[in-house]
Amino acid sequence: MKKLVILGAGTAGTIMLNKLSAALDKKEWQITIVDQNETHYYQPGFLFIPFGIYTRDDVIKPRRDFFPSGTEVIISPIELILPAENKVKLANGKVLNYDYLIIATGTQIRPEELDGLTGDGWRQNIFDFYTVDGAVALSNFLKYWKGGKMVLNIVEMPIKCPVAPLEFVFLADWWFTEQGIRDKVEIEYVTPLPGAFTKPIASKFLGQFLEKKNINLTTDFSTGKVDSGNNKIVSWDGKEISYDLLVTIPTNMGSDLIARSGMGDDLNYVPTDPKTLQSKNYENVFVIGDAVDLPTSKAGSVAHFEAEILFENFLRKIEGRKLEPKFDGHANCFIESGFGKGILIDFNYDVEPLPGKFPLPGIGPFSLLQETRMNHWGKMTFRSVYWNLLLKGAELPVESQMNMAGKMRMQQ
Repeated sequence: MKKLVILGAGTAGTIMLNKLSAALDKKEWQITIVDQNETHYYQPGFLFIPFGIYTRDDVIKPRRDFFPSGTEVIISPIELILPAENKVKLANGKVLNYDYLIIATGTQIRPEELDGLTGDGWRQNIFDFYTVDGAVALSNFLKYWKGGKMVLNIVEMPIKCPVAPLEFVFLADWWFTEQGIRDKVEIEYVTPLPGAFTKPIASKFLGQFLEKKNINLTTDFSTGKVDSGNNKIVSWDGKEISYDLLVTIPTNMGSDLIARSGMGDDLNYVPTDPKTLQSKNYENVFVIGDAVDLPTSKAGSVAHFEAEILFENFLRKIEGRKLEPKFDGHANCFIESGFGKGILIDFNYDVEPLPGKFPLPGIGPFSLLQETRMNHWGKMTFRSVYWNLLLKGAELPVESQMNMAGKMRMQQ
């Protein structure tokens, strides 16, 4: 019997489990999925917790609710991958043999990587919202905050969901307006990028939104430390920015398992073929989701599009056929902009976000690089799509490769 082991039961791992479980003959294949805990998190929902839109219960469900029957499920930390031996060693000493391995171990924030970030101010007036605990703690803080200077700081790139920091300050502008204290709050968006976003056209568009909402944009700020005693962040070249409330997006890194196994780069991301999603170093290993080292967004939509390509390539591999280099870095993101409106962007490795209609050219119903109420409802209904369709590997009416139909070319 052939053995497939999937490491990680987040978005990417769960989608692949469901797709392959339905396609592989259970008499010939044993599929095992391994994760260190029983809880699945709807991570896009963390953004809404600080503003009272979602609660903790809205973003968590048992992982096993999304596993197909016949799957061997192991809840355990993973000690080591031994790719030369086709083995995975678990923390409890058990060893799993595999014929094929899919790595979906994700990425996590590492606040300890920045000097001073987890000091006396941590969870006092310094918060993250990339963890459910951080988002809940920030929610409790905001309920009673009377105003001051709020700084959102991206420590370094890449980060999970690159638009989420922008969404946070857009929602903060709305939230403080609703609370009647917007005139008492100064908001500053501090990024290591040269603009508001990674792609020039979208960066200009989103930068204009920040200006319109009276949110100060500070670019090219490379954070070197946090001076929590004096409520300042300090760049490597000595620039200082003061804050009363610091919302941080810390360094993001892949799993320590990847480092221990000698399979990753400096940030513990696995070298991956950008078009086939096969490991660059081991032909029977595939990588998906936030664990890859690819120059595309670390976001749920990307995991979904990658899964479509990886599913085809996995079947090609086990049938002895050549892999198809079809993944184009496709990503699309709803950007909640506050006051019941949202923005949608759609892009890939080579083509940056452009205006147009999505997913149907000329029809939509969603508008690209525009702020609309329909885009807001697209964002808000996605949670149901995620739980009921996406995780279960269902086919969605969005192509895995980016479609240029309906998009309008623009000058930068």
